[in-house]
Amino acid sequence: MINIKENERLSMLNHSCAHLLAQAVKHLYPQAKFWVGPVIEEGFYYDIDLGDTVIKEEDLAPIEREMKKIAKDGKRIVRHELTKEEALEMFKDDPYKLDLIDRMDSDSTVISCYTQGDFTDLCRGPHVDSVKELKNFKLLKISGAYFKGDAKNKMLQRIYGVCFETSEELENHLHELEEAKLRDHRKIGKDLDLFMSDDLVGRGLPMFLPKGYIVWQQLEDYIKNKERKLGYLHVMTPCVGTVNLYKTSGHWDHYKENMFPAMEMDGESFVLRPMNCPHHMMIYANKLHSYRELPIRIGEVAHDFRYEASGAVKGIERARHFCQNDAHIFVTPEQIKGEFKNVVDLIFDVYKDFNITDYRCVLSLRDPDDKEKYHPDDAMWDKAENELRQVLNELGIEYTEEIGEAAFYGPKLDVNVKPAVGNEYTLSTCQLDFCLPAKFDLKYVDADGEKKTPVVLHRAILGSLDRFMAYILEETKGNLPLWLAPVQIMIIPVNNEYHLEYAKEIKELLENHNIRVELDDREEKLSYRMREAQTSKVPITLIIGDKEKEAKNISYRLFGTSETTTLSQDEFVDYVLNQIKAYK
Repeated sequence: MINIKENERLSMLNHSCAHLLAQAVKHLYPQAKFWVGPVIEEGFYYDIDLGDTVIKEEDLAPIEREMKKIAKDGKRIVRHELTKEEALEMFKDDPYKLDLIDRMDSDSTVISCYTQGDFTDLCRGPHVDSVKELKNFKLLKISGAYFKGDAKNKMLQRIYGVCFETSEELENHLHELEEAKLRDHRKIGKDLDLFMSDDLVGRGLPMFLPKGYIVWQQLEDYIKNKERKLGYLHVMTPCVGTVNLYKTSGHWDHYKENMFPAMEMDGESFVLRPMNCPHHMMIYANKLHSYRELPIRIGEVAHDFRYEASGAVKGIERARHFCQNDAHIFVTPEQIKGEFKNVVDLIFDVYKDFNITDYRCVLSLRDPDDKEKYHPDDAMWDKAENELRQVLNELGIEYTEEIGEAAFYGPKLDVNVKPAVGNEYTLSTCQLDFCLPAKFDLKYVDADGEKKTPVVLHRAILGSLDRFMAYILEETKGNLPLWLAPVQIMIIPVNNEYHLEYAKEIKELLENHNIRVELDDREEKLSYRMREAQTSKVPITLIIGDKEKEAKNISYRLFGTSETTTLSQDEFVDYVLNQIKAYK
């Protein structure tokens, strides 16, 4: 989906259309006062104070009609420059504009406003020449928004919209928005009974329902099996740690604002852990290691907690509780390249399994001017960044460099995906760390008998299982592959009186082969139950009727098809098990 904010012409159209919206609202609601109306990636919005009047979804259509009327009138949009005194006088009855003007530097800021017919708005611009260029727009939704984003301030009403050059572009965009709604993992999760949330439990604290937990467990088993074959040793560590643990690691100084508040008990301070590396450092430190033991690969699917802003919380994609597919690899300096390559190979092996092709690699570096965010050791940073850059170049991996995106303790490779819904985010990561091993005084005995400090690779392949699950749900529209689907087979007897016993026999047969199966024996029409199976996106549906019962065979349909295939019981079981094996 196009990023409107990054397209100069579309940005200007949408900014102008925000003023068109405000003018129409002012015509219909003369008491209206306006805060800001910026361009965003998806179009534009305007924050409006309507006093006691509340705009509802059904009120958007009359506003659109007034906008079209103004656009058809074709008034020119004229820019004026003002002194600060003139601006204060012009908007003296508008507290929101006065707030903006008061924060402007009268000596250096050019204050401008734009007039179109009977409406003038404070704005830096630029705008299109005439409102007649603003024909192809759509108001999308309305929500609440606090003045200045502060919950202590008044709640304003925010109207969202989008504008394009042509009606065809607008229609295409609206179609993409509808497609995005269908792909939204929150909708899919609700429709398929996968997960839920409730404010009584807490925002950003999703709960996995039985079917969703099956998907989650399948992902956990999948990645752990791959890791075991590569020599990873899985552990389990507590969801809390002492504040002193995070002071030792440096997270308390560099990450405290993203952590839940400390809990005081028995004279100690504890926090919910935001990440797992300090615990894994302590596991390594449990005994002295020889260089012959390295690399040591410690893995965990670990429960973590981060205090995300409420506005950033989004289903299971971004939550305050999540489970990381985390691991820490302790290596000698000579092993960095080989282990980093192994991690990269694992990432792309997983991506191949899930058919993930739309991604880009980013070398995330520190901002050397930011002395607060990053561990203050220039020599360490130069060494770590050069090591990672050299390895990426030698492996022939295409990547871009982004300053200021490193972890506080070291640079990293981020693999960013463009999901079907929303903005790009990091799915997998591998971080190089010379810092934490030194902070925890980790050692190994080298071949010369000297104690040396290991280097650590922090890596997450699926990222968090929760976010990965959200990504796959949106990519597949909830049509999960057979091995991952919570219900793999739905059995539907045509008539319970005649076919239910054989249907139960088939159910038992499949369950004995660890195939996840449900039997729909409700007293509903066959067409209704088959439609329900399709709505639930069950990969395989069995229809059990007279022919199947008499021949002791199985007729099945694949999701999204109307073709029926008939096999013997043994042939069908082999078919299903081979399909599962092929994808797992």
